[in-house]
Amino acid sequence: MNSGFFDDFKNVWNRPDNGLIQLIIINVIIFIGFGIINVFSLWSRVGSFESNFVMPYLALPSNVEDFVIKPWTLISYGFIHHGFLHILFNMLFLYWFGKLIKEYLGGQRVLSIFFLGIIAGGLLYIILYNFLPLFQDSVHESRLLGASAGVFAIVVGAATFMPNYTLMLLFIGPVRIKYIAIFYVLLSFLQSAGANAGGEIAHLGGAIMGFVYIKQLHKGNDWGTPIAAVMNWVKSFFVRQPKIKVSYSRKEKSRTKTSSNVSRGEQDEIDTILDKISESGYESLSSDEKQKLFNASKK
Repeated sequence: MNSGFFDDFKNVWNRPDNGLIQLIIINVIIFIGFGIINVFSLWSRVGSFESNFVMPYLALPSNVEDFVIKPWTLISYGFIHHGFLHILFNMLFLYWFGKLIKEYLGGQRVLSIFFLGIIAGGLLYIILYNFLPLFQDSVHESRLLGASAGVFAIVVGAATFMPNYTLMLLFIGPVRIKYIAIFYVLLSFLQSAGANAGGEIAHLGGAIMGFVYIKQLHKGNDWGTPIAAVMNWVKSFFVRQPKIKVSYSRKEKSRTKTSSNVSRGEQDEIDTILDKISESGYESLSSDEKQKLFNASKK
């Protein structure tokens, strides 16, 4: 039974272009792991694990001097959640909107937008807490945690890429995702001077990054290239690269030329359909265009 569970887990983890699910799995494992350790630390009366380790060493401090000696917190804070509802809603939104980006832009871009959103949200949080008079009294003790900045980058990125894509919401019905993104960004702005000001500011930083990333991608600039390079470098330490034996023959060369599943003409047609999605949304496609896109995805 245990081997079956681990086999299922490995199959889910190792699927190709599976960055979105891997990201969710990592967040959930960290949440459960830290939660278990925290319970044992409280049972042992050695203090709260969250208060003694998570907050001082993994959450992002707003104080610049503290941040300079703990620069890793600019990333680590995005994988720490406080409470079940906190991680639940973050992961749900990450899955719903991340699926759209994965389907049309690939799983690697999901990871790039998420990490860039985490970084942008964290930096905006530090900047505003150190420059706005409202936060001067709390700048030395405030810390940020949660994946919300990365999730907001995903939500706004998806809404920027296909603004007219429609989701069915419970009790409401069909709603275009651009209105969902506008609602949550506006809500974060209105609450940016409240009790969770740091979190709301990070949301706005992530949202800005998601919007700018897609706009730059339309211009041919992929801001996620450095993120992809770093992640591929990290993966190289854990994934054994197969030895490749290269041989050449005229017969192989002729077969290579005809092995592509998609012709140049078909690829141009798919690119045109994707451009139409980015401008007018998936719902603007004709049934014939939707079928062509579906057929191409299976090749």
